[in-house]
Amino acid sequence: MKPKILLVNPAIYDFAAFDFWLRPYGMLEIAGFLRGKADFELFDYLDRLHPFMADNEKFKSDRWGRGRFFRERIKPPKPFVGIPRYFRRFGLPRKLFAVLLESAQSFDHVFIQTTMTYWYPGIAEVIEDVRKYQPDAKIILGGNYVTICPEHAKTLGADLLVYGTDLRPLWDYIGAEADLNQPALWEIYPELKTVAIKISDGCPFSCTYCSVPKVYGGFAARSLERALAELELMVKLGAENIAFYDDALLYKADEVLIPFLEQVLKRNIKINFHTPNALNARFVTKDLADLMVRAGFKTFYLGFESSSIQWQKQTGSKVFSEELAQSVEYLKLAGADLNDITAYQILGHPSSDIQQLEESMRFVAELGIRGMLADFSPIPGTPDGDACSKWVDLSEPLLHNKTAFTIIRTGFDESNRLKDLQRKLNRQISH
Repeated sequence: MKPKILLVNPAIYDFAAFDFWLRPYGMLEIAGFLRGKADFELFDYLDRLHPFMADNEKFKSDRWGRGRFFRERIKPPKPFVGIPRYFRRFGLPRKLFAVLLESAQSFDHVFIQTTMTYWYPGIAEVIEDVRKYQPDAKIILGGNYVTICPEHAKTLGADLLVYGTDLRPLWDYIGAEADLNQPALWEIYPELKTVAIKISDGCPFSCTYCSVPKVYGGFAARSLERALAELELMVKLGAENIAFYDDALLYKADEVLIPFLEQVLKRNIKINFHTPNALNARFVTKDLADLMVRAGFKTFYLGFESSSIQWQKQTGSKVFSEELAQSVEYLKLAGADLNDITAYQILGHPSSDIQQLEESMRFVAELGIRGMLADFSPIPGTPDGDACSKWVDLSEPLLHNKTAFTIIRTGFDESNRLKDLQRKLNRQISH
C-alpha cells in the first residue's frame, strides 16, 4: 500500500514578505522522486492562487507573476520588541489548514519545507497543528533551516530531520525507493502560473556572507534531459513565469545554461525566465546575453554588493565594478529592458564601514539600471555571519532576521535614509 504524504509550505512570520517567485521547490522535487510511489496532498500557505485569495484584487499578480500575500499583524516575539516595524504573519489563514487536517484521511508522513532560519515560527505552527489533528503522522523537516541550525531544529519536535542534500536517511525512514530522474511534482497544484527550476546545484565561489557552499557544496550540473522534461511539464500545466533557483546559473554556461537555452529555442518553448538568485555579472558575455534574451529571459538580477575594491576582495572577489558595467552593456545591446535589470547591494553588512554603499548605489544608477538594497542576514557558519555575534545572539535564529539585524547594525534612521535614497535614484533612472 502506498504511503499517504502531506506536503506543507508554512506561513512566514516576518516584518515583510512578498511573492518574489517563492515556490517550495526542494519539497516538490523530493515528492517528484516519489511520483507514483506515494499518494500526495499539498497545503501551500503561500499559494496566491488558492480560492481564498481569488476574488481579492490586491492579491493579483504583476505582469511577471509576483504579488502580495495575505497578511495579519501579530505581536512580535520578545527579541523584536525594540524593532520599530510591524510584525506580521504572511500566508493563508491557519484555520484552513485545520479544516484539511480534520477532514482528510490519516497521513503517514508530513513533509515540511524550511527556508530562512528565522521563519521557524511558521514551521512550529504546522507541527503544532499536525500533532493536534493527526497525532500518528510522522513529521519530517528538511532544507536550509535544518541544515544551518540543526540543534535549534531539534527543539521543534519533528520525527526526522534531513540535513543538506543527503536524502538516504529519508528514503530509509519512509521505506520508499526514489527515482531521481523524475521532475518535481508540479502537477499537485490545481492551478499553476509561476514556477521555479534548477539546472545546477551549488556554487564554485566562497563568498564570505553566503551559506550555499555549506548547504549545497560545490558546483555540479544537473541532467539536461531531466531539466528539459521538467520545463515541458511546467509549460503543459500552464506555467507562464519560471524563476531560476540556481546559485551560479552562468558558471560553465557552455556546458549547462547554453545547451538548455538552445533546446528551449529548438523546441519553440514560449516562457518568461527570471533570475532572482543574482547572476554573476562576470560571466555575461555578448553572445550569452543575446541568447538569454532570445530564449525568453525578462528580468535580470545582478549580484554587485559594493563598488569598493577593498570590500570586494575581502568578501570573495565575486564581481568588480567594471564587470558589472560591461554586463549591463551586453544586456542592453541584446535588447533587455533596462527597467528589468537590477543590481543587488547589501545593506547592514558587518564590514559596512569599508563598503562605500552610497557611492555604490550612485554607480549603479549611473549605469541606467535599478538598484535594490538587500538587507543583510547573519548566517551562522559563514565568516560574515559569525562576525555578527558582537551584535546579536546567533543561537536564536530569529536574530538572523534581515530586517531586524540591519536596523541593529545600521540604525533605524540610517537604514531608512539609504532606502529612501535608493528609491529616489530608481525614480531618476526610470525609462
